[in-house]
Amino acid sequence: MENEPLIDNAVKTELSALYQAKGRHYHNLAHIEAMLALAGDYRRLLSDPQAVEAAIWFHDAIYDSKAKDNEAKSAALAEKWLAGRIDAGRLSRISAMILATATHEPPRFDDATATRDASLFLDMDLSILGAGPDAFDAYERAVRREYDWVEEPMWRAGRGAVLTNFLARPHIFHTEEFRQRFEPQARLNMARSLEALQKPA
Repeated sequence: MENEPLIDNAVKTELSALYQAKGRHYHNLAHIEAMLALAGDYRRLLSDPQAVEAAIWFHDAIYDSKAKDNEAKSAALAEKWLAGRIDAGRLSRISAMILATATHEPPRFDDATATRDASLFLDMDLSILGAGPDAFDAYERAVRREYDWVEEPMWRAGRGAVLTNFLARPHIFHTEEFRQRFEPQARLNMARSLEALQKPA
């Protein structure tokens, strides 16, 4: 069993269908593929690359912009689909990584390598913040479309609060590798976005 991939083609097919649902403009298959590419780039740093790949595949499996429990539901789905494939400890680490995307604070595992894997996973999820200006702007437009039910003043206030929170952190990214690669551009992108949100409509 251990040699079989955690996420086999059958699971990928089912999850891909979820990510291709109507209304997913950013939290879709392209986001998963971008994260998987980063997991490939940093594979040498991961102690359990298959667990990280599983967390990537499942972390936005359930996504409803009006709900507050997407992460919990996505983690529950991972637990349901992966039960019996892997040991309970490994499954609980995958679940904890998915749940951590709600706050983007790494879970505190007893095992330092598991905490580092989770930190790298969370940084992969936020890497779009440090993309080039055009890609970042496309991401912002896509997220806005996912929240098209929110009226503009509420959107500006809510999104502004999210960006302010991130900019106030000493570091946006948890790992040195991602700080060096993405942090300066992420701060420029978010400051520019925040300025636009604060201008009169």
